[in-house]
Amino acid sequence: MKLAKRLERLGTENAFVTLAKVNKLREEGKDIIAFSIGEPDFDTPRNIIDKCHEALDKGMTHYTPSAGMLDFRKSIAKYISNTRGIEVSPDEVVVVPGGKPIIFYSIMACVDEGDEVLYPNPGYPIYESVINFVGAKAVPVPIEESKGFSIDVDKLEKLITPKTTFMVINSPHNPTGGSIPRKDLEKIAELCIKHDITVLSDEIYSRLKFNGKHESIASIPGMKERTIILDGMSKTYAMTGWRLGYGVMPKRVAEAVAQLVTNDASCTATFTQLAGKEALEGPQDGADHMKKVFAERREIIVSELNKVPGFKCHVPDGAFYVFPNVTEACKLLGCKDSRELADKLLYEAGVAVLPRTAFGVKNADEKEEYIRLSYATSTENIVKGIARIIDYVKARI
Repeated sequence: MKLAKRLERLGTENAFVTLAKVNKLREEGKDIIAFSIGEPDFDTPRNIIDKCHEALDKGMTHYTPSAGMLDFRKSIAKYISNTRGIEVSPDEVVVVPGGKPIIFYSIMACVDEGDEVLYPNPGYPIYESVINFVGAKAVPVPIEESKGFSIDVDKLEKLITPKTTFMVINSPHNPTGGSIPRKDLEKIAELCIKHDITVLSDEIYSRLKFNGKHESIASIPGMKERTIILDGMSKTYAMTGWRLGYGVMPKRVAEAVAQLVTNDASCTATFTQLAGKEALEGPQDGADHMKKVFAERREIIVSELNKVPGFKCHVPDGAFYVFPNVTEACKLLGCKDSRELADKLLYEAGVAVLPRTAFGVKNADEKEEYIRLSYATSTENIVKGIARIIDYVKARI
C-alpha cells in the first residue's frame, strides 16, 4: 500500500518511544525507575471525576459545536481573562481533544508552504514535526543554559527574515523547566509587532510556575491580536488521559481552527468538556496540592542530581522537569553524547531518562550535553533512582 510522501516529514515524541522500551523491560522482569514521561503521577481530583459521572448519567454523550460547548468556552474565557489580564470572549476560544491539536491546527491555519517558523530548541518535538509537515521551514531558536534556559533575544532577532511569519514560544518550558522573563517577552513582542509575526504561546505549564507569577506574551499591549495561547487540563489537573485542551486566539483564527476541528474530530467529548468546566470553576485544592508536592520534589531531585559526579543541575523555574548538564559525566564514562549515556542508564542502571536529542537536533554551536528527568514521580522513586545513577557513575570512574 502506498504511503503519502508528506509522512516522511512527520516526526515523533521520543518520550513515548522510551516508554515502550521501559514497558518491554518491565515485562521481562527488569526493575526500571522511569523519569521519562511527562505525566502527573496523581489521580484526577475527585470533584472532576464526579462531574463527568454526573454528565454521563444525564445522557450528555452527544455532539457539541466544533469549537466547544458555549458554557465551557465562557468558563475558559473568564479564566484566561483573569489569569492573563486580557479581555477574552467565548468566540475567541476553541476546545480540542488535548493540547497537541492546537499546535497542529494553529500551524495548519496560519502557516503556508515556504514560510519560516521560529521554534524553541531544545523543545517539545511536536513543534518542529508539524512545521515540517506543512512544508514550512523550521528555524530553531536556541534555549540557553547561560540565560536560565531561556531565549537570547539578540540571537532571536538575527534569525528573523522576510519569510518569518510565525513563532512558537513555550514558558514554562519543556524540557528545561525554564521561563521567559517579562522583560524578554516585551522585547520578543516588539520584534513580532515590527515584523508582523504570529505567536503560538504554549502555556500548558502556566499553573506550575514556582517563582513569581506566570507571564503571558498575550498580555503585552499589541500582542493579544497576534497571539494564540495553548493551555489545557492535562498537567494542572492530572487529566492527561482525558484529552482536553484549548486555544485562545483572535476570532478569525478561531473560526478557521474550528473548521479544521469539524474536518478532523468533529468535536471534543461532551462529558469531558463538562469535567473541564468543573476543573476551572470547582475547588482548586487538588491542583494546589499537586503544585506543592512538585515544588518539594523539585528541591529533592536537584539536590540529589548535584551529588552525581559530572552532573550540574540548575533549579528549574516551572513545569516538572530538570535538565542537568551531563557533559562531564559523558566524558568520565566515555559516552560520545547524552543519548549513549541515556541508553547506559536504562539498560545497565535501570533508570529511564531522555537525552537532549529527544528534543531536537543540537544547535549549530551547541557543545554541551544534557538529559531530561521528569519529577512527576514519587519522592521514593526520585531518591532511589538518583542513588542508582550515583552508584553507576561512581563504579565506572
